[in-house]
Amino acid sequence: METIGAIFLQTAIKRLFYYKELGDKTFAQLNDADFNYRPNLASNSIAIIIQHLSGNMLSRWTNFLTEDGEKEWRQRDAEFEPQTFTKEELIGLWDKGWQCVYDAWSGLQEPDLLKTIAIRSESLSVADAMLRQLAHYPYHVGQIVYLGREIKDQDWKSLSIPKGDSAAYNQQMNRK
Repeated sequence: METIGAIFLQTAIKRLFYYKELGDKTFAQLNDADFNYRPNLASNSIAIIIQHLSGNMLSRWTNFLTEDGEKEWRQRDAEFEPQTFTKEELIGLWDKGWQCVYDAWSGLQEPDLLKTIAIRSESLSVADAMLRQLAHYPYHVGQIVYLGREIKDQDWKSLSIPKGDSAAYNQQMNRK
């Protein structure tokens, strides 16, 4: 019989990668220039959001049990500056960040969830730090999906149940 801690770890990783997949499916619909689209100067482009997420993920989850999650080498402010990256390079940053999180989380055991770690000198349990990131990452993935949808407009391929298709989807699920 599985314990609640084991179920939490499995579910957290599953949810984490659901959000990565939404980003991946958005990127598949975009070209290089689309990654740099900004609706206005106060908004971030998809490229900037990727830079930020990758920096956050690498900082938070590298040696997270023994070092503060805000690493001295992280250049957070620079993550929000436009850079010159290709789509391929941005996806590489994206994948590197998610891999770091996956490696950290998949190596955890149930007793690790109660250990205390630090992020910007704030003490958190590992479970709390994971939940914190499970709120932070989907927040930004939602921004990515929204921007992708805005960019593609009528050419956007829905990542969920398209408008007007709920009944058909529910019937299909009931048949399974």
